[in-house]
Amino acid sequence: MNHVPQSRPLTIYLVAAEESGDALGAALARALATRAGGALSLKGVGGLAMAAAGIASQFPIDDLAIVGVTAIPRRLPTILRRIGETANSIVAARPDALVIIDSPDFTHRVARQVRRRAPKIPILDYVSPSIWAWRPGRARAMRAYIDCVLAILPFEPAAHVQLGGPPCIYVGHPLVERLGALRPNADELMRRKTDPPVVLVLPGSRANEIRNLLAIFGAAVARLAAGTGPAIELVLPTVPHLVTRVRDGVADWPVKPRIVVEPGEKWASFRVARAALAASGTVTLELALAGVPMVAAYRVPIIEEIIARLAGLRARLSTIILANLVIGENVVPEFLQRDCTPEKLAAALEPLLRETPQRQRQIDAFRRLDSIMSIGTAEPSRQAAAIVLDVARNGRRDLAAVKMAPSPS
Repeated sequence: MNHVPQSRPLTIYLVAAEESGDALGAALARALATRAGGALSLKGVGGLAMAAAGIASQFPIDDLAIVGVTAIPRRLPTILRRIGETANSIVAARPDALVIIDSPDFTHRVARQVRRRAPKIPILDYVSPSIWAWRPGRARAMRAYIDCVLAILPFEPAAHVQLGGPPCIYVGHPLVERLGALRPNADELMRRKTDPPVVLVLPGSRANEIRNLLAIFGAAVARLAAGTGPAIELVLPTVPHLVTRVRDGVADWPVKPRIVVEPGEKWASFRVARAALAASGTVTLELALAGVPMVAAYRVPIIEEIIARLAGLRARLSTIILANLVIGENVVPEFLQRDCTPEKLAAALEPLLRETPQRQRQIDAFRRLDSIMSIGTAEPSRQAAAIVLDVARNGRRDLAAVKMAPSPS
């Protein structure tokens, strides 16, 4: 794609509303700066990571955090005000491109206001909403205010085509840039094969997940330890704001887990683990990329289950496990709601500690991820940056050419 010569620096505006989006925004900002050289001005809304990458947020994104349904009415006026302030700032800045990052409840409202008031500003959405699982009508609605979706899951471009969404390009999952931390070296691989096996317990990174899953996971581990198998070494990674709750919750476990909080310790445990018991979420893809067979589970209060059923979530998906969705095959056993019991979890986890067909099936499937996720090509942040700059230089026209442009090397 031919670049239009620039008589002034490009201005790119990035908007992130939570920690995960802030990390993505920071990586994208660095990639944009590297690719564009000095001819670039970055503005936006984000957190500490984006600030370290040179983007001074106009307000703390902590203002947008909502913990619990009961907090919504109290925080809603602040959030609505921040949506308006963000849109006002973007319209005033008239950037060459706006990139909204994840958090669709906030960022898509900003995008709709910007499109209505400044329709010439190209808008890219970095991380597609889960239109393939939840409210599929959003895909077609996005065409009115999103010019291009930068997808982090390889099946999402096809989902947008099927559902009538905007142009969607797979740029790669950010986990790809952390493979060195996830995959074992020779010594770590030997530890993975040595007894006692290291078993990861991953009950989630949110307070409600700890509340719903920790006791069940503990009872499952107790059943596993009481069986005839070898002794096990438990490791339970968690996050700082939940560590006290987790320590209290595991106090009476018959096999005490080693609780780790530092990211480096977490990734080190992934590299030596033989198997894992995990809450459904991104962690299942982390484990798959690390080559760790797992059992996945999830449980929510009955009212949330009813809402999900009314929305037809399970009717559209044969699995909710991210690793299964990316692989395209239900290789990771999942136990949801009433099936999420200590007995079923322990029974499914035990064969993964031995050389069994169940274990080998997962390992074989995980080896296909490099091909499925295009691992080994350009880093996702660099792929995304190349597309953002192309759109910024060429405006909203000729997005088909952007889609067909070769991936940057």
